[in-house]
Amino acid sequence: MPKSPQFLAKRLRAEGEKMTTYFKKLNDDDWARTIYTEGGEWTIRNVLAHFVTAEQAFLKLFPSIVDGGEGVSKEFDIDRYNARQQEKTEKLSPSELLFAFEDVRAKMAEWVETLNEEDLEKEGRHPFLEETIVEEMIKLVYMHNQLHYRDMRKSIRK
Repeated sequence: MPKSPQFLAKRLRAEGEKMTTYFKKLNDDDWARTIYTEGGEWTIRNVLAHFVTAEQAFLKLFPSIVDGGEGVSKEFDIDRYNARQQEKTEKLSPSELLFAFEDVRAKMAEWVETLNEEDLEKEGRHPFLEETIVEEMIKLVYMHNQLHYRDMRKSIRK
């Protein structure tokens, strides 16, 4: 049984608050801590930039799918996209990125609340999931962040 838009919006808000609390507790050294080295080095700051840019893109992609669009093209290169977004955000401070994250997450939750259950069943191509329904795309927004959160917490515990 599909989740309701209200349930999904509530999960987005709760996960967003958890991420915001986590990021606000970091010190300067934490922001520079390396989390990933495969395909280029990513620090915690880079992960936050990734959260922001991915969600900004999803706020364009998901509504287009709900309106009948196909989603991303089959040729879409997620790694190249992510690398370009890192370049575009390299001058933003952690506090600027955190402000942007809070803003984009609020907009995502608000948009999700405008949907109905039929909208959640619409299909399109997601950059990572490929062909799937909008409900699964929305769930991945908060699940994706949780995966990175786990990796960041492991790195800081070392």
